[in-house]
Amino acid sequence: MRAVVQRVKRAQVDIGDETVGSVERGLVVLLGVGRDDDEDDAERLWGKISRLRIFEDADGKTNLSLADVGGDVLVVSQFTLFAACKKGNRPSFAHAGAPAEAKRLYEAFVAHARRDVPRVETGRFGAHMDVSLVNDGPFTLWLDTDEL
Repeated sequence: MRAVVQRVKRAQVDIGDETVGSVERGLVVLLGVGRDDDEDDAERLWGKISRLRIFEDADGKTNLSLADVGGDVLVVSQFTLFAACKKGNRPSFAHAGAPAEAKRLYEAFVAHARRDVPRVETGRFGAHMDVSLVNDGPFTLWLDTDEL
C-alpha cells in the first residue's frame, strides 16, 4: 500500500454537486492499494500514520500525533499512486490492485482508522472526485508499506 499523507487545516471531497466527505484540522490520506497488498498492510500502514508526530506543539516542534490534537481524517482512494512511468508517456497501472480487492483493502484501512479516530470521512471508491484542501505547512509525506 502507498499513501500520500497531508496535514490539513480543512479538506473536502465532492462528486458532482455533492460533498461526500469533509474534515477540519487533521490528515488527508490518499491511499493506493497494490496488487500484492493484504490486510496486514492496511493495518500496518494505518498504525504508522496514526502515530506520526507531525503536528506542532506549543513550541512549534512537530511532536504531536493525530490523537494528541484530536484531528480528523479524510481517506481518498488513489490507485494512481501505483503508476509506472518508466516506459513511454502513458502511465501503466499494472501494479495497482484489482478493483474488487483494492476496494476491500481500502475499506479495511478505513475501518482501522475509524477504530481510533472519532471523525473519519471518505471519498467514494472508484468515483471521479474533486478533492480540495488547505495543506498546513505544507506538510506532505509519502509512505509505502514495502519500506515500513
